[in-house]
Amino acid sequence: MQLKWGIISTGNCSSEFTNCLNSLSNEEHTIVAVAAQDFSRARAFAKKYKIPICYGTYEKLAKDRNVEIVHIGNLNIQHFEVSRLMLENGKHVLCEKPMTMNEKQTRKLIEIARERNLFLMEGIWSRCFPLYKELRTLLDQQILGEILYVSATFGKPLQHIDRIREKRLGGGTILDLGVYLIQFVQFVFRGLDALEVNAVGHSNEYGVDESCSAVITFPGGKIANISSHSALLLPNEAEIVGKKGRIVVPQFWCPLKLITPMGTKHFDLPEVDPSIQFMSKFSKGYIYEIQEVWKCLKAGMIECPKMTHVESIKLVQLMDKMRKDVGIVYPDDLVKITK
Repeated sequence: MQLKWGIISTGNCSSEFTNCLNSLSNEEHTIVAVAAQDFSRARAFAKKYKIPICYGTYEKLAKDRNVEIVHIGNLNIQHFEVSRLMLENGKHVLCEKPMTMNEKQTRKLIEIARERNLFLMEGIWSRCFPLYKELRTLLDQQILGEILYVSATFGKPLQHIDRIREKRLGGGTILDLGVYLIQFVQFVFRGLDALEVNAVGHSNEYGVDESCSAVITFPGGKIANISSHSALLLPNEAEIVGKKGRIVVPQFWCPLKLITPMGTKHFDLPEVDPSIQFMSKFSKGYIYEIQEVWKCLKAGMIECPKMTHVESIKLVQLMDKMRKDVGIVYPDDLVKITK
């Protein structure tokens, strides 16, 4: 089965994702079109990556009948409208995190995808890394005994990046970094709904959070402590603590090392043609996500079992509550969604 991809946006994320698609078998994946809001950028991107068709509007790609599935890698504030456009034109959608700006938008996309029997996935690539499969096995084996505590931090000096610092672009650490923190907590405390969420943080001059810390409580005495920051380099690791020991996952959003009571296990990134130039070697991890999407569509699924629609809803609910506590409101929060 060959998936015919359309690429939305021409930024760094789209570039790395396209590199990964081009590294895989043409029998399973091919890129048929790219779209950007600036036609010259779309044309340059198409030329660089040997994509046959380029468009200067997202609407034109949505109408392209040769495109079966789209990767949406544009700005956070654009995810909802562009994903909706693609779904309403019969395209499967893999949308980068966060799927949308708030719960009502996420619910609407899932509603459309289910009504039209289309695949929709929030691009939490972390879930597709082999380490997460190994971690799930260890958790299911209860090697730590009863798990009562999870902590994770994610912070980098990102204040100079417009899409992180500016409200008009959907910036803030909760949406950009916190999404990874929350999904990790969800992964560990699988199936449990949060009892309470309490967050504090600091806003920048643009009115978005430059830092946020939250405590999330779960049934059974379980608790999670997470922190995000755009001005500091934090430890950037996750820790799971049970009554019989602990597990540490450095760089948990694209992890290659798992530290357990039995020892440390290392994981490799996928091998790709060395002639393909990546901005970051870790971007090769998109291959795991792409392969997972292919498996899902081959099996006729409309959601990925590694990142389900229910999880996406619960994730955005937690982000909404954290933003409320810190006092972060986006224009999209005040807009009623049309049918």
